[in-house]
Amino acid sequence: MKTLLLALALCTAAAGAAAGAETVPGEHARRTLEIYRHIVEVDTSKTTGNTPRVARYLADLFLEAGFPAEDVRVVPKDSFASLIVTYRGDGSAGKKPILFLGHMDVVEAYAKDWERPPFELTRDETNFYARGTIDNKFGVAQLTSTFLRLREEGFVPDRDLILAFSGDEESGMVTTRMMAYEMPELVEAEFALNSDAGGGDLSADGRAISYNVQAAEKTYATWEVTVRNPGGHSSRPRDDNAIYELASAVKAIEAHRFPVRWTEMTLAYFQKVGEKLGGELGDAMLRFAYDPGDAEAAERLRREPSYVGTTRTTCVVTMLDAGHAENALPQSATATVNCRIFPGISVAEIEAELKAAVANPDAEFRLLGEPTESPISEMRADVLAAVSKAVHSRYPGLDMVTYMESGGTDGMHFRNAGVPTWGVSGIFMNPDEMYAHGLNERVPVKAFYDALDHWSIIIRELTGP
Repeated sequence: MKTLLLALALCTAAAGAAAGAETVPGEHARRTLEIYRHIVEVDTSKTTGNTPRVARYLADLFLEAGFPAEDVRVVPKDSFASLIVTYRGDGSAGKKPILFLGHMDVVEAYAKDWERPPFELTRDETNFYARGTIDNKFGVAQLTSTFLRLREEGFVPDRDLILAFSGDEESGMVTTRMMAYEMPELVEAEFALNSDAGGGDLSADGRAISYNVQAAEKTYATWEVTVRNPGGHSSRPRDDNAIYELASAVKAIEAHRFPVRWTEMTLAYFQKVGEKLGGELGDAMLRFAYDPGDAEAAERLRREPSYVGTTRTTCVVTMLDAGHAENALPQSATATVNCRIFPGISVAEIEAELKAAVANPDAEFRLLGEPTESPISEMRADVLAAVSKAVHSRYPGLDMVTYMESGGTDGMHFRNAGVPTWGVSGIFMNPDEMYAHGLNERVPVKAFYDALDHWSIIIRELTGP
């Protein structure tokens, strides 16, 4: 398998050079794939305790490449770890460092549900498959390999570059919070570029539609909604069954529609994407962009999983827990409700709206964790120019669009700590094929190899001579 993948890497690199793209050394392609394979095949979901293992593996690569030991730090936190690597510049720019973000952990994946083994990198003619292939071991592998490549080439940036890989972005973000709020040397950065967001959209037939720079994200908040009951023997059913009452609450949440929201950024996003996409969906985007009060257009976008989050707050039931024995009436039933809240709307407002929708005064709402409301990062001309050069090396003239992320990333905490952050992943793919957190997560093989120069172009543009 390793030999086969190596051959593919070398062939793809040669093809890229023949097509007139920046020459990708065979070694860079081979090493990026090897890093990708190695970290993908380590299950770093939250209960495994394996993010320190991945952090140490990556740290060893940097140390072997000659990075000083004091510039390569594996920082433990609870059962997780962060990796922080500093690429020293010559200071000639007189500017603060640039942060590069990614996360080493993944969402759980159960082999019995997948068509392929979730923690083995496999492929077909089109895609690589495994948990984490897109979210976010793609970014971690590409950034790591780029730093190693630049050092081997003798590149000296005009300021320090800092990799900051978190270990639990998909769960509690304790490592992210540690880096953003307890490490002043990181938040002194001028800005951060996040590998876990942004990227290019392709149509179903492979046309490039736009490149999207993530400049904002929604607030991540989760509630447990619990209904309690005295219970009893299952042979003596009661009318007030906790599971039945919870089911009514779940159906009420399913039926609830949060108000349509928009910003100038989201309207501009729909205008540009709609013009390129065309068809029924593109028409709905354009109608919404020019008139966000168009209820029919808003409803059409609501039915589209790739875009519903850009138009409103969303809340969805993701887990259930009820009962304690098959022959006993349930004494409690709990639903986990995950919400992605539109910027400018408070967590308290959404809790009040959920309670009103459920309409059960006995239902208990418990907010989990500490939701973080983060600001929008206004775009910088130098960052946009650097990212544009990387994108246009592959897709000349493609529209660059800033957008709001429906999900949540490490970027929220760095923005909150005062570090402007933009998501600028090197990935290009059809958003409808984006199975992050889902079954049979995948990345197009072409997208993987096409991204090999993405970060080096950006870094050289921002910090080169």
